[in-house]
Parts: sequence; C-alpha cells; structure tokens
Amino acid sequence: MLKVENLSVRFGNITVLKDISFTLEKGEILGIVGESGSGKSITSLSLMGLLPPQAIIDNGSAQITFSNGSSENLLTLDEKSFQSIRGKRIAMIFQEPLTCLNPSMRCGKQLLEAVQLNSNLARTASKKRCIDLLEEMQLPNAQKIYNSYPHQLSGGQKQRVMIAMAISGNPELLIADEPTTALDVTVQKGLIELLKSLRKKYSMSMIFISHDLGLIKDIADKVMILQHGNIVEQGLVNQIFESPQQPYTKGLLACRPPISNRPYRLLTVEDFLTGDFEKKLTEKNITKPQISSNLLYNAKKIVTCFTTKRNLLGKPTSQFMAVKEVDLELFEGETLGIVGESGSGKTTLGRTLLNLIKNQSGFIYYKGVRLTKMNKQFNKDFRKEVQLIFQDPYSSLNPRKTVGHSISEPLKVHGICRKKKERKLRVLELLNKVALPADSYYRYPHEFSGGQRQRIVIARALALNPKVIICDEIVSALDVSVQAQVLNLLKDLKEQLNLTLIFISHDLAVVKYISDRIIVLKNGELIESGTSDEIFYQPKTEYTKNLIGSIPGL
Repeated sequence: MLKVENLSVRFGNITVLKDISFTLEKGEILGIVGESGSGKSITSLSLMGLLPPQAIIDNGSAQITFSNGSSENLLTLDEKSFQSIRGKRIAMIFQEPLTCLNPSMRCGKQLLEAVQLNSNLARTASKKRCIDLLEEMQLPNAQKIYNSYPHQLSGGQKQRVMIAMAISGNPELLIADEPTTALDVTVQKGLIELLKSLRKKYSMSMIFISHDLGLIKDIADKVMILQHGNIVEQGLVNQIFESPQQPYTKGLLACRPPISNRPYRLLTVEDFLTGDFEKKLTEKNITKPQISSNLLYNAKKIVTCFTTKRNLLGKPTSQFMAVKEVDLELFEGETLGIVGESGSGKTTLGRTLLNLIKNQSGFIYYKGVRLTKMNKQFNKDFRKEVQLIFQDPYSSLNPRKTVGHSISEPLKVHGICRKKKERKLRVLELLNKVALPADSYYRYPHEFSGGQRQRIVIARALALNPKVIICDEIVSALDVSVQAQVLNLLKDLKEQLNLTLIFISHDLAVVKYISDRIIVLKNGELIESGTSDEIFYQPKTEYTKNLIGSIPGL
C-alpha cells in the first residue's frame, strides 16, 4: 500500500531525515521508534504533505508511492491534489489533542466539520454519523461529549475525539503520532485496544509512532528504529525484541525500568553506544534502603475540596472532594511513591502536603508541627526544606530569564548567598551536580531538550538544600532513555544529599523501581499501601491489579 524510497529532508544545512526507505502492506501496523529529534514526526508529516515551507526534500530520486488501485508519488502532488487524499485516504492522530482541538468550539461541531468534509451526507445524517463515531470510540454518553468543549474532557477522552475525527473518512492509512505520550497506563491500554479493533474492522493500515518500545510491542507487526534521521534497524516485532542487532536498539530496550529486579542503576542508550553496559550490569544491586526512624510527615484523615458552584453572594453551594480522608507517613531518607490514574488526587495530595492548597479537615504535621499552626520563622524554614518539581519543566521556567537567573532567584529570595558572585558560584556548582555544562548559566530554557530542562528544575529545587522533594510526574513525557538518566540522577542526588522523596506518577514500573513504599489512590481515596514489592507482587485490589496489567509490554 505504501512504499517510501530514499526520503531525505533538511532544514537549511541540517539534514533531519537521511535516505529513509520502508514499505507498508494493507492491514499492517508499522511501529516507528526513536528518541526525540530522531525524525519520527518529520516522517509522518512528509506522508501527509504537511512539511513546513522551509523544509527541503533533499533527494531527486525520493518517492512516496501510495497505491490502492492507482499508484501516485505523493511528493509530486500539489496542495489541491493532496486535499483529496489528506483526511479521506490518509489520516493522522496528533500527539497533543488539546492543541489540535479548537478550545472555543464544541467537540461535536469540530467532528461534524470533519464528517461533512469527508462525506456527502446531509446535516442530520452527518450528526448521526458523529454520534455513531463517538459511541464507536467507547465514550460514555456520546451526546454529552458531542456538546462538550475540549477543556471539559479528560486527556483520554480528547484523544478519542481526535481518533473519531481521523477515521471519519474511513481512511486506508492512519498515522498515530505519539497518541498516548502523557496518558495513564490504563487509558493508554484502552486506546491501544481501540486502535487494534479499528484496524480489524476497517482493514486499515497504520503507522504508530512512539518512543516507548513496550507500546510498540503491544500493537505493531513491524518495527523501524530511527536515530538522528537514520534507520538503525527494521524488521518484525518479535525479531527486533528477541534478537536486536544494533547497540542503539539494545539500549532502547534495556533502559526501561525492569519489572523482575531492581538494579542499582538503570542502563541508558549511552552505555550501549560506548560499550559500558557490561560493567554496569555487574554493579551491586540495591540493598535494603537506609531509612531513618525520624518521622518527617505525619498526615491523618486529610480532606481537600474544591468549590464547583457559588451562589449570588459568593458562598460555596457545591464542592468536589479531591482527597478523601487520606492517612500518610513519610520517614527521613525514604522514597514514597504515589500512584493512580488521572483525577485520582495525586497532584492535589502533593500540593496539600506542601501547604499550597489548604485541606478542609484532617491534620498534617511536618517535624511535629501542624502546617496550619506554623509561625513565620517555621513557615520560612518549611518553604526552604520542602521543594516541588513540576510535571512540565518548560512551563515552570520563565522563558524570558536565563537558566542562571532562574536557579539563583530562590537563593536571593531566601538570602542564602547575599553577593551576586556567591550566587553565581552556587548555581555553577548546582549545574555541575545535575551534569549540565557551565555555559548553561547564560542560556534560555528554549535552548535545551526536555531532559535537560528537567535537570534545570531539579537544580533549582536543590538550590535551598531541601530535606524533602516532591516530584510530580517529572518523567511522564520523557523518552525512555532520558527517563533513565533522570531517574539515575535522582538516585545519586538522594544518596549524596540524604534527600527524602515523594514520587508521584501513573507509571507503576517507574514507581516500583525508585520507591521504598507505595500508596495507591483512586478517586481521592487511599485504597492500598505497602512496600513496592508487596504492591507489585501481592496487590490486594482489582484497581491495583489493573494498573499493573496495563504496563506496556509486560
């Protein structure tokens, strides 16, 4: 159905795709895997005719032959010709549904527009087709979804609306570009099952792009591994997973936190490219963690609510209970994992422990002092000792300030280093600690990759010599290789600085690797707690079993 030959794409002097060639049969799913910047999305945009104007197809012999009855080279088509193919014969699901859906239009209107563009149905028939598509996406109450705005839906629901729009024209080829990146493992698993059923129902070919090899193992028939715009390896899924030939592929497979054991450090792609992995494999395994008996946090029956409706006088008339009577203890030197799906109350609990959100009832004690009864001096010390690392490092860094300014700001606010020269030396020391070059001091956030930005916010959190760091989904949107580097860095810093961590995530494999104890939240309630091995190997509730069963490639 699809044949790509010698495709090269460059932007100015930078070549981002180098002689890419692959084929796709009817009804087949091809997985394209690689780190950020490997050329995955540029490949998909080339197939859709959506490359930006500055992109140059750098090879006169390049061809993209799309055939189903009649063969045509997509690279020779003008925009008008491509419009008869795009959406009807080749459709695409983009990575971030919130940026692809118009926030000022109801989801139903946007879906209706796609249906009417891709079919000759009258308005009444088109609306019925929209409802049918939403029901086919296994969305609860399709009529309600049809009348909702994008911000009123969860991430998984928005992604399903995007899939409905993509398949509205019954395309022969569906391209899914990282459609599950920031979703819960359970929502992710549901989407994978949905895409498989759609492939079967419509005999549709599919290209599934991801940086997660576990996901690719679950869905694809064939795999193509990309690195810096080159094809490193391609073949059948079982062949690539069972006997990878290239060090880069071996590295991608190995850097995911293992399920069966807890190595001292995670392997990275770099270890395989440099040949250091054999030495790393023989390093000591984690011994019993050195956890003090000093109780840092003691929380009893925490309840946190948000007002959803007020009367004319501004008095709350309706509330949503985000955290429901949760008990929690945190000892000095331990890592406590908090897991659950989106909306389970993980982030709200973290911010309640930070006293950024006030709890309506219950008690939270830090070092024996109740958070609501802190005096001014203790509050200042508390703000230094307990730090938060946000989920999205880009939105938590000021794009108009240099990295040096962002990291030195808390030092200035708390009067730790009074002279500018002292602050600069402290920032350079912190950058070195998180393995970033000294010239990062003068650069801006947009000049760094996702993993590097995560290191910057870790350095900023360490600036005040904290005792507790709350990590809120800090590796959820990172490549598996970068994820391994950040997790290794956190473990090193924890040992060097005697840190105590609260690690919030929906990824049980990551939480199991880094945590000593885990608590599981569902709809704001604590439904299970125990050591990481107890939770993973002897789960007591169906909810926890479902979370574990949803881990990709398990």
